[in-house]
Amino acid sequence: MAKQSIKFSCSNCNYITLKWIGCCPECKEWNSFIQLEQPILTPGNKTLSGSSKPLVMKSLNQVSMTQQQRMLTGISEWDNVLGGGIMPGSLLVLTGDPGIGKSTLLLHIAYKLAKKYSVFYFSSEESLEQVKLRALRIQSVHDNLLFSDQAQIEGILQTCQEQKPNVVVIDSIQNCFFSESHSFPGTVGQLRETSFALMRLAKEHNIAIIITCHITKEGQMAGPKTLEHMVDGVFYLQGEDRWHTRILRSVKNRFGPINELGFFAMSSTGLEEVPHINQYLLDEATDAPGSVLVGCLEGSRPLLLEIQALTVPTKYGVPQRVVTGIDHKRVVLIAAILEKYLQIRLSSHDIFVKVSGGLKISESSSDLGIALSLLSSYFQQALPKKTMALGELSLTGNIKAINGVEHYIREAQKFGISNIFVAEQQKTANSCKKLKNVYQLLSLFDASEEPIEK
Repeated sequence: MAKQSIKFSCSNCNYITLKWIGCCPECKEWNSFIQLEQPILTPGNKTLSGSSKPLVMKSLNQVSMTQQQRMLTGISEWDNVLGGGIMPGSLLVLTGDPGIGKSTLLLHIAYKLAKKYSVFYFSSEESLEQVKLRALRIQSVHDNLLFSDQAQIEGILQTCQEQKPNVVVIDSIQNCFFSESHSFPGTVGQLRETSFALMRLAKEHNIAIIITCHITKEGQMAGPKTLEHMVDGVFYLQGEDRWHTRILRSVKNRFGPINELGFFAMSSTGLEEVPHINQYLLDEATDAPGSVLVGCLEGSRPLLLEIQALTVPTKYGVPQRVVTGIDHKRVVLIAAILEKYLQIRLSSHDIFVKVSGGLKISESSSDLGIALSLLSSYFQQALPKKTMALGELSLTGNIKAINGVEHYIREAQKFGISNIFVAEQQKTANSCKKLKNVYQLLSLFDASEEPIEK
């Protein structure tokens, strides 16, 4: 008989050790080791125990495919982020900060789906009375939408296997547990077991399952990393308090694009769609010195964002560089390019740059807009109303063309934005103002005047 060796495996990175340790030396995760028991193969024992049979292998030409119809909720912001609706048999995770509106959004989705499909809603965190109060407030009560406040995973599995609903919502996975397990709900071991059981339920019975998951203080999804690898989609619900706006972001999606965004507005009747988010963004835009519009492509949606810059002569020995929404090093690099070729002493100025609206820009297409906003603030001269800049800056001071510029221009023309600056080599069918290098930026300002200091 094969020897039994006690080993411990990290549930986050699968690191193996012969004894239990508190912190994983590989991924630095705490309390992530679980005990494993597996036979050690010796020269006299080269076969595994059990009656296993050879597997039947197939070529892809032998695999039959069935066209599955996605389940549409009618909430376009949700359906677009998922890639066109919920795929049957998929396991999806919705996560976000506490109180951001995860339960409210799922209740809206379950109510819409219940008009066409059978939907089970398991509320493991709240009682049915609490769920009913929310459902009445947001007017999401339907006879085909059935609820339960049980958190035992065996009961959930048996109920779904017998009644076979089309959609199952579990809020949240951290409170579900196996009764035979000795660990507490929400621990790494419980999360691995419950998520694996739900994955098998979704795949074997073709049931779409949506679960909510808690978030850590670092802003990441709580639980073992294997949970993210196991599920079909991970979606983050983020908030912008100034507008009471909620942003649904696709981080992983096996059935659609990633980095797709959906926008919702929190109101007294729940979450409402914001299909024309660029209108909200442009309403906040100003025509003051240091303000320029740029384009940012999130998934398939072009966003028109305002970059605001402020340059002030430094009063201390080391100038400050405070940047929000853009990579700090990118702003420092662009300031160095302007100082090198235009002889503008930005190194002796404090620089403050932010993206209005609380969004983040990671694309190099905003380089030209950052440069114009810095010059506009330095000379204290505002650019023409609703000026938009689309271009990348090279270290040699040239302005380079970007990809997908037509998406930004078409979106900008919907709102009457016609003063658009692009690179000279940019191929576009629209009439834009083309710039070759940073030297031509000075022609947009009266550089003969000294910057105004107040």
